[in-house]
Amino acid sequence: MTEQAWWLYLLDCDGRLYTGITVDPQRRLAEHASGGGRAARFTRAARSVTLRYCVEVGSRSAALRAEHRLRRLPRAQKLAIIDEAPGTEVLLTRLATLT
Repeated sequence: MTEQAWWLYLLDCDGRLYTGITVDPQRRLAEHASGGGRAARFTRAARSVTLRYCVEVGSRSAALRAEHRLRRLPRAQKLAIIDEAPGTEVLLTRLATLT
């Protein structure tokens, strides 16, 4: 049995950045945008939720590691990642060296 591909994403929520992981980015974005019970507490209060960056990172464990490292970065470094939109290998290498 093959493992599902996991994705790392960054959302803009009324000017604040939210980091998350999922196996279905479109569904997860819709859940966050709806503000319902499946939305993260962070995104429920936001009037607008916009996907800013999304990249497939492979396994769940790789996604969890990348999410943890990305959340620890300062806002300026997160915005640089959004602007550059690096691919999976570049992003994971960068996160490993930044934290």
